[in-house]
Amino acid sequence: MKLKAQAHAENNEFITWNDIQACVDHVNLVVQEEHERILAIGLINEALDEGDAQKTLQALQIPAAKLEGVLAEVAQHYQDTLIRAKREKAQEIQDESAVLWLDEIQGGIWQSNKDTQEAQKFALGIFAINEAVESGDVGKTLSALRSPDVGLYGVIPECGETYQSDLAEAKKKKLAVGDNNSKWVKHWVKGGYYYYHNLETQEGGWDEPPNFVQNSMQLSREEIQSSISGVTAAYNREQLWLANEGLITRLQARCRGYLVRQEFRSRMNFLKKQIPAITCIQSQWRGYKQKKAYQDRLAYLRSHKDEVVKIQSLARMHQARKRYRDRLQYFRDHINDIIKIQAFIRANKARDDYKTLINAEDPPMVVVRKFVHLLDQSDQDFQEELDLMKMREEVITLIRSNQQLENDLNLMDIKIGLLVKNKITLQDVVSHSKKLTKKNKEQLSDMMMINKQKGGLKALSKEKREKLEAYQHLFYLLQTNPTYLAKLIFQMPQNKSTKFMDSVIFTLYNYASNQREEYLLLRLFKTALQEEIKSKVDQIQEIVTGNPTVIKMVVSFNRGARGQNALRQILAPVVKEIMDDKSLNIKTDPVDIYKSWVNQMESQTGEASKLPYDVTPEQALAHEEVKTRLDSSIRNMRAVTDKFLSAIVSSVDKIPYGMRFIAKVLKDSLHEKFPDAGEDELLKIIGNLLYYRYMNPAIVAPDAFDIIDLSAGGQLTTDQRRNLGSIAKMLQHAASNKMFLGDNAHLSIINEYLSQSYQKFRRFFQTACDVPELQDKFNVDEYSDLVTLTKPVIYISIGEIINTHTLLLDHQDAIAPEHNDPIHELLDDLGEVPTIESLIGESSGNLNDPNKEALAKTEVSLTLTNKFDVPGDENAEMDARTILLNTKRLIVDVIRFQPGETLTEILETPATSEQEAEHQRAMQRRAIRDAKTPDKMKKSKSVKEDSNLTLQEKKEKIQTGLKKLTELGTVDPKNKYQELINDIARDIRNQRRYRQRRKAELVKLQQTYAALNSKATFYGEQVDYYKSYIKTCLDNLASKGKVSKKPREMKGKKSKKISLKYTAARLHEKGVLLEIEDLQVNQFKNVIFEISPTEEVGDFEVKAKFMGVQMETFMLHYQDLLQLQYEGVAVMKLFDRAKVNVNLLIFLLNKKFYGK
Repeated sequence: MKLKAQAHAENNEFITWNDIQACVDHVNLVVQEEHERILAIGLINEALDEGDAQKTLQALQIPAAKLEGVLAEVAQHYQDTLIRAKREKAQEIQDESAVLWLDEIQGGIWQSNKDTQEAQKFALGIFAINEAVESGDVGKTLSALRSPDVGLYGVIPECGETYQSDLAEAKKKKLAVGDNNSKWVKHWVKGGYYYYHNLETQEGGWDEPPNFVQNSMQLSREEIQSSISGVTAAYNREQLWLANEGLITRLQARCRGYLVRQEFRSRMNFLKKQIPAITCIQSQWRGYKQKKAYQDRLAYLRSHKDEVVKIQSLARMHQARKRYRDRLQYFRDHINDIIKIQAFIRANKARDDYKTLINAEDPPMVVVRKFVHLLDQSDQDFQEELDLMKMREEVITLIRSNQQLENDLNLMDIKIGLLVKNKITLQDVVSHSKKLTKKNKEQLSDMMMINKQKGGLKALSKEKREKLEAYQHLFYLLQTNPTYLAKLIFQMPQNKSTKFMDSVIFTLYNYASNQREEYLLLRLFKTALQEEIKSKVDQIQEIVTGNPTVIKMVVSFNRGARGQNALRQILAPVVKEIMDDKSLNIKTDPVDIYKSWVNQMESQTGEASKLPYDVTPEQALAHEEVKTRLDSSIRNMRAVTDKFLSAIVSSVDKIPYGMRFIAKVLKDSLHEKFPDAGEDELLKIIGNLLYYRYMNPAIVAPDAFDIIDLSAGGQLTTDQRRNLGSIAKMLQHAASNKMFLGDNAHLSIINEYLSQSYQKFRRFFQTACDVPELQDKFNVDEYSDLVTLTKPVIYISIGEIINTHTLLLDHQDAIAPEHNDPIHELLDDLGEVPTIESLIGESSGNLNDPNKEALAKTEVSLTLTNKFDVPGDENAEMDARTILLNTKRLIVDVIRFQPGETLTEILETPATSEQEAEHQRAMQRRAIRDAKTPDKMKKSKSVKEDSNLTLQEKKEKIQTGLKKLTELGTVDPKNKYQELINDIARDIRNQRRYRQRRKAELVKLQQTYAALNSKATFYGEQVDYYKSYIKTCLDNLASKGKVSKKPREMKGKKSKKISLKYTAARLHEKGVLLEIEDLQVNQFKNVIFEISPTEEVGDFEVKAKFMGVQMETFMLHYQDLLQLQYEGVAVMKLFDRAKVNVNLLIFLLNKKFYGK
């Protein structure tokens, strides 16, 4: 039919014979092939039934079967797979004669090939696991275990190391059994078949190799899976236990407790019931045994009495000898341990004695004697004192240098500012820069020059020595008695008192460089503040509204070198955080916000806004965008203010003690003078001191107070300053509990926050005022200077000495109204105020040098001494304090060499010759050490004389001193002078504290010195920056090639000098001249002023003529005019009569002489 249709399609009506024959041949061929395939399938089934894998392979390879993928190496698996398929089919159709068809045979072949591939991968995976375990690489082992070819389950990464160790242990066990060196391993694979894998060739097959032996070292999948399952199960179980550990522990504890209590109760009940019987049985049995043993032993000993005695004596002798030898040998074997034990016992004893010395109200003599050597001054003490003095001198010198350099830099800032405004010449700035650099280099070397000179105050002559000692006595009295300076401050005008404080008082106290001087300076502040409140303050609010002198001094001092670090620690982190936040933009003025918004819109659109530019706050707030931006600013401001508030209220311990102490004095003094003032009112004033005056300026201008570090020439941006100013304003309102009202009503939303913040500030102010008194804090009293190793030294300039001397003479009666006051005697010793030249001496240079200011800055060191602590002569009666100190010093020398339970017993017992000899040797060693001591640390003459006394002579002198002290009521003989022993114990404790304080002070001075050096380096960088700036200006000037119109350039010209002539009437019309004293305005036309430049740049000669007659000549300095303008002085006098307008005079000079 198909051929017929094909022929018809080719336009042939009939098919040909050839076509028919070809069709018959094709059909016959197809039938023949199908018949052969059927026969082949039958042969395959027969081969399968025979169970011979090779016959099955041959049948499968019959070409007539046309089977694909038949591989010779898989013959055995073909046999097993097809046999199983045949059985399953027979079972399925319930016909045992069922045979496999072609598709089923082909499927079995493909399945067998697939099984072979999977088995090979499986075998390689098992081999990889074994190799990884042997390598010890946990990561490699874990990766092999997780391979999907192996088909292991329960593998978790957390147990990688445990898998490795467990499998390695299994390998070790196999190794222990022995290695058979077989290269074959058999694997049981899916379907229940065995696959044989060659470990060397990494190939395998289904046929069992000849003489097959399973390799004994390879772990099988079952062993690996068993290990994994065990480890994973243990891990899961452990995690389960850990998750319920608390519950399990409680359950176990309760169960065990229950069982133990149950068993205990049962046993106790039994024993309690049987107590009578138990007691009776035990007693009867023990009694019987003891009696019988005793009677038997007694009878035996009685029968062998002589032998017993002899044996006992020999045994006892042997035991005693053995014990002695063993003990002796034990000590020899443990000599080091014995030494340690002895040291431990001695240390404990010394520790107990020291505790007694520290804590006992009346420490016994034997304890005090053990520690009295601590009062000796060792070489290390002297060296530390010398180091301290040297470091203190360097610090004070560097402070002065930095202060001078800072002032010069500030002046340089002003001059460069005037240069920028084109108000002074570039040459003037260059001139000051050269002076600045020279001063910076030479200042340190010029300091203390007077100490090296042969003449002057420290000259080796009786007159100069008396003058020096008189000044040393005077400044010691001023330093230790704050009343004089406290009164002197208020005898001067405020501007002079401030300058006096900065230049003299801080110098007198060495800028509080150690605890003694800090104590004395704070005592001065306290006295001065109490004096000011007592005499100057009439209303409590004057402390806030005014500018009290002492408050200003205290704040200035504590914000200086000593307090800057505290402010930096408190504020630097939050200030830096605010500065680093570039997105922070706090604006609380609605008008500013409105204008910024309008500018932003115009910048974005490029068109002029239709909104008005000048609006009121109410009109600005009418816009929703302004309200939104204002709310955002308020939220930001509150958030950052919170950070500042937290930093401040948590830093009460970082505030310098001096600041807190003065706050306490201020509060107590105000409460004493104004008892009706409430606690809140007093705390607000404390807040004004601690926050507004001390911290607020550092927040507003952190760069000015070294809160942050800026490079030379760097400065804060406008936004940063505005942000900090807004925060400071918020904190100020919070500290004073002041709400936003009136013009700031739009900020009233944060009034509640201000009230909450005030409560935090209130607690902060209360805590800040809770500080110990000066004596408790510094452990200093009126005896301290008499027992310290070194005398106080100050470094003061000649000018400051003269100024102080002059002020004391001028206000002598006001500061010391009593005629017998010691300061009158000291001022009489000094006489008239000396000149600078007389104090400097012949070697100071040209005494006619007009630059007296530079000479006045020459510094000198004064070793302060107390004139009134030194007795006038031997027969003069000492005061109680001196007698007490000398007596105590002698007692210390005596009790060290002579034993005794009480002072009375020691004084009444004569000294032996051995004690005298030991005392004499100790005094000689002391004399040798004192000979090496620097002059500033020498002991007084009376102390040296006492060192030459014998022990008995010292005891006699002690008895004399005790008698005087008893008459004065200082000591009581009834308690055997225990008060003196207590004082000596207190001195020992204080000596330890002094040494610790000295070490801490030296470290602190070194830190301060490093900080000052850093500051000096910064100032040096600023100098370099200014020099670079000036160099740039000079380069620009040279490149432009312009000729200056200033007088400096005119100086080089040979043309006639320019002079200006104006009548007074003309200057009056211009507004330059305001008035002339004693001259009517209608007479101004008769007065002529002639202004001419001089040879010096910026100097003008002003001549005045009246009716043609030369009257006076006045030198006018352009720099002085600019300084007056900078200071805001609007009017000045010429010739002491003519008042002129400073600004208009500068304008006139600029216009006529400088072409501006």
